[in-house]
Amino acid sequence: MNENILITIVTPSYNQGQFIEETILSVLNQTYKNIQYIIIDGGSTDQTMNVVNKYKDQIDIIIHEKDKGQTDAINKGFKLAKGELVGWINSDDILYADCVEKVVKKYIEEPDGAIYYNRFNTMIDAKGEVIKNYEKNIPNRKYLLSINYDVIQQGSFYKKELVKKVGYLNDKNHYCMDLDLWLRLLNYGSIYNVSKCSSAGFRMWEETKTNTGKEKFLKNIREVLISNGAKYYSKSVRKTYWYELKVYVKYFLKL
Repeated sequence: MNENILITIVTPSYNQGQFIEETILSVLNQTYKNIQYIIIDGGSTDQTMNVVNKYKDQIDIIIHEKDKGQTDAINKGFKLAKGELVGWINSDDILYADCVEKVVKKYIEEPDGAIYYNRFNTMIDAKGEVIKNYEKNIPNRKYLLSINYDVIQQGSFYKKELVKKVGYLNDKNHYCMDLDLWLRLLNYGSIYNVSKCSSAGFRMWEETKTNTGKEKFLKNIREVLISNGAKYYSKSVRKTYWYELKVYVKYFLKL
């Protein structure tokens, strides 16, 4: 494969020392090699930086300083990115070895895209064991606004010039900055699925942000949907209220 196309991967990090080595190795071991790798650490106080520094000669940019959170860290990385396509992988998630290769192949075939994603994904636990494999087919922007807001961030890449055009990630979004970015990018380009099998692992464990702040997560989703044009009565918006109700019912049943 022609490897003239530079791809940038950003890892936002904060106190994920138990997982970040697996994340780093999943990037360094990609079959596609023309990758700029950037780690933005928000001032970790655990073993994170000891792990990161083991690989400092293989990581293009390492920043270790206090930031305003995950969204701010990703934006810092994206603004330093030199790749035609950019993406991020969180410091507790992993990319499978051929992830970037699949993305570049589709980008060469369909260069008009704004988003290149894999509709298949794998959920893993704290030990890296597979919990389940799942599929989310996302055909267009309208589908996200009106039917189902779920996106697959792990293994997704975005055209850098369009990310810059839409103003990067909205740093007011601390939970679903990915959904908001997708909705804004899809005003300017298409979305393409890159594979028929999973190319990333999303780690679900007790400290995952979507686990520890479900009510805030659902509220943020609703705000993002409405601000991007979703109707209050759309299935996507109604789904947030339904899940929110389930969270409260589950809470009160435990009392």
